[in-house]
Amino acid sequence: MDLADLPASPDRSGRYRMLGLGGPLAAALALWTYAVVRTDPADLGDFGLAGALPLAFWLGLAVLAAGFWLCVRDPLRPHRWPLAYTLGLLLMERATQALVYPTPLYAWAWKHDAVIDHLLTAGALERGAALGDMAVYDQWPGFFAAQAAFVELTGLEQATAYMAWWPLLSSLLLLAPLLLIYRTFTQDRRLIWTAVWIFYAANWVGQDYFSPQSLALFLCLSVLAVVLRRGVRPPAGGRRRALLWTALLVPLTSALVTAHQLTPVMLAAGLGALCLTRRYRDWAAPAVLLLVFLAWNLTVSLPFLREAVPEMVRSFGDVAGNLEAGYGTTPTGTGPVLVSWVSRALSASVLLLAAYGAWRRPLLRRRATGLLLLAAVPLLMLAANDYGSEMIFRVLLFMLPGASFFAAAALLPDARPPAAAPDGGGRPLPVKGWRFGVLPAVALLALTAAFVPSYAGKDQLSYFPEQEVALVRQLVDDAPDGSLVVAANRNYPLAYDTYWRIDHYWFLDDGRSHVEAVLNDPAATLARDMSAVEPPARGYLLLTRGQIAYSDGNGMLTAAELHRIETSVAASPLFERVAQNSAGAVYELRRTS
Repeated sequence: MDLADLPASPDRSGRYRMLGLGGPLAAALALWTYAVVRTDPADLGDFGLAGALPLAFWLGLAVLAAGFWLCVRDPLRPHRWPLAYTLGLLLMERATQALVYPTPLYAWAWKHDAVIDHLLTAGALERGAALGDMAVYDQWPGFFAAQAAFVELTGLEQATAYMAWWPLLSSLLLLAPLLLIYRTFTQDRRLIWTAVWIFYAANWVGQDYFSPQSLALFLCLSVLAVVLRRGVRPPAGGRRRALLWTALLVPLTSALVTAHQLTPVMLAAGLGALCLTRRYRDWAAPAVLLLVFLAWNLTVSLPFLREAVPEMVRSFGDVAGNLEAGYGTTPTGTGPVLVSWVSRALSASVLLLAAYGAWRRPLLRRRATGLLLLAAVPLLMLAANDYGSEMIFRVLLFMLPGASFFAAAALLPDARPPAAAPDGGGRPLPVKGWRFGVLPAVALLALTAAFVPSYAGKDQLSYFPEQEVALVRQLVDDAPDGSLVVAANRNYPLAYDTYWRIDHYWFLDDGRSHVEAVLNDPAATLARDMSAVEPPARGYLLLTRGQIAYSDGNGMLTAAELHRIETSVAASPLFERVAQNSAGAVYELRRTS
């Protein structure tokens, strides 16, 4: 049964109960702290951080999951204990990388820092074509403008000062709207907190990093929390209170529309599906979203849409093409392939559990029809566009809040009502036994453990040591305005640094014929690619550890092929080496060539 919001059970055993509930949490955090201190980022291999973490980390994660299951199975357990364990999970999941690595992860996070730096340098948005492909960020500047304002107000030099901690912060932001959404459909504390736990354990797609998507997801869930609670529990106070709730949607949707391109479309599809049901016949939210969306896209972001809409129309309905992995996105090697399958198994397990939970709980299915719709609607986006070969990951991300709720329903047994309690005290008791005790606990532990390789299994590609950052920093600081930096791919830190004065070119983005030309005669081909650079600007070739790892791990050029290219350039009279360290080298095209 679905329990009412019952008061917490009296604490009859004092400090022993406190020790039994808090002991596993304290032990898990102690093991995690030890593991973080013992982890060396130089030991990253094919399994990323998952292969470098000591046994203490995995033991701590197991103890944490077991402690959470122990405290959450009691229907009368106060909220503070599941909250404490959930915060412990977020620390182990999202803070480990920030503590282990001396530099922020992900080339895309460094790219977003460059956009913020541009806003701080230019002092205004630029809608013209002068910035090339980077102009799109000035057309959706919400996230970047907010970060630039924060950097200015705090006196920080750059967003890199806190960028590594953004996954933890963005995950914490999601907690409040998730709780509001789940509490709309149930007061069963076990179901609410188990759903939250599964959401965090299954959210491996990496969109919580320093990016507009992380902020947009928070805003999207906040809008949904308001809409769902209005639909299920109409606000008391009549029309005035309803107008206040509608007014709350305006800043949320405005911030969302100005921050991200895809998320408003996902939200509009979800709100439209909700309005087709009897319970959510409130058109205020979709109307506000539509007005703000049209106002923004017909003015500020119109230059981008003029270029993008024809391609979007061509790809509409091509589900197979939208799911197809692009060149350079196929994992190769034992580690990347196994990590890829673990992440797929994690998502598939949650979706299968959700389907079983919806089938097993017909009353809950009827009560939470809106949440079930929100979990299914993102699948429609697969017919719309490939979103740079990322649509499948975005679909999984937006399905997850609803899927986690029903997956939790699949794991949890019905609690025995007070009338059935054998002790006569009127206190609901959890059902015990192998089926409803051990098996769900093992499933929850497996989901929690699978998150680590799914989320951090590719850190060998995403982590950039301090030597690599220093090498690229030296290059962009010394390069004259108008210079061209040629690299294999964009997987290195500061790849877009000062993009408004330095051009960048990645030869693995070209067609296969040009890549073959680079392989056949590296020095001459790359020299021709740089030949249009006019003095005092210079042409540079940059090859770093991050580029080689990304190319080798994603089925592009192997490490041996890239090293052969570097050997050819180093031996050629057309180039001279101007910088080198353990993470890579920089070669400058000689002026005489």
